[in-house]
Amino acid sequence: MARSKSCETPGSGAAGSSPGAGTGAATVSAAGGGRPLIITEDPLLLDDLLRLCAAAGAEPHVHHGLPEQSGAGGSPGASAGEVAGVGWESAPLVLVGDDAARRVRGAPRRTGVFLVGRDLDDPLVWQRAVEIGAEEVLRLPDAESRLVDRIADVVEGAGRPALAVGVIGGSGGAGASTLACALAVRAARAGERTILIDGDPLGGGMDVLLGGEGAEGLRWPDFAGSRGRVGAGALEESLPEMHALRVLSWDRGDRVVVPPAAIRSVVAAARRRGGVVVVDLPRRVDEAVAEVLAQLDLVLMVVPGELRAVAAAGRVAAGVRMVARDVRVVVRGRCPAGLDPEAVARLLGAPLAGEVPVEVGLPGRVAEGEPPGAQGRGALARFCDGFWQRALGPAQGVPA
Repeated sequence: MARSKSCETPGSGAAGSSPGAGTGAATVSAAGGGRPLIITEDPLLLDDLLRLCAAAGAEPHVHHGLPEQSGAGGSPGASAGEVAGVGWESAPLVLVGDDAARRVRGAPRRTGVFLVGRDLDDPLVWQRAVEIGAEEVLRLPDAESRLVDRIADVVEGAGRPALAVGVIGGSGGAGASTLACALAVRAARAGERTILIDGDPLGGGMDVLLGGEGAEGLRWPDFAGSRGRVGAGALEESLPEMHALRVLSWDRGDRVVVPPAAIRSVVAAARRRGGVVVVDLPRRVDEAVAEVLAQLDLVLMVVPGELRAVAAAGRVAAGVRMVARDVRVVVRGRCPAGLDPEAVARLLGAPLAGEVPVEVGLPGRVAEGEPPGAQGRGALARFCDGFWQRALGPAQGVPA
């Protein structure tokens, strides 16, 4: 299987140094674009901040030499014009060293300003943070991971996170993988940035369901050694692309255990890109699955309209509810007399998300390479379109 470039942020543990981290590696000029601004004259603090920027994949601007305040009762520090000249207002993120706080007291108030220092016992640090309008005080080394995350968010242009939907079967053979695949296909065809994640290492593989098991790109075992933050953009580019969506599946080799921390980082990176993330979940909720459930906005539990399936789904639902914030029922197929979809949802104590009729001929089309949901007029596609219209809103809805 071909390997793409690594999508893990180098040094994201924020403990080691990066090549070129030092005062000589900085760019001293007016800030702008997507590059954070550093204001400090403390060489040790500057080295730390440059190292953390490198870990987040950012090349910052560094500014020295703002006017010194003239005593406790003198001028308020740099004037608005002087501060604007260093890119104070245009930089997406401003890191002010504790040594330079007095120099920026006259700066216009803005979001994205952080006061950074290393003195954990300074009682006046909060006062200085209020004076410059800082959102937060970050004390190194304790806040290194937090700071790397904030810088990386700027680099990646983090905005509204993706709507993350999990699909789980209430019983064996419920059709959860089919629904997850169809949801992803319909979202992608509507123009949503879509990532489909196979959360079941013992399943048949979502890439197989999409007819792309030979597609080049990374699979779950490639992330088994991930540590720290995973780059969102690099993750998306590294995954196989099938039917206008990206897919993270398992390979056909020996089973490799991916640590829960790595799974958490990968799912978080997928969400940071925005759009839609669909996860096909196994029925057993272990530590790794719990990491995924904790990041989902909604879980759809697929339940066949049979009494035994409803009984099994009750046990699955109990485990899912321990972590998931919102669980809803999708009834698949016809229910026997006296057991309608609403009754199934009541028995499981969850809202009804809808009913998906069994689609005649779907297994044969999938076997021929057509993914579930590809036919826009089928019952499965209609359900998915209606779901996205409700979930994403009319302005972003999936057309029928």
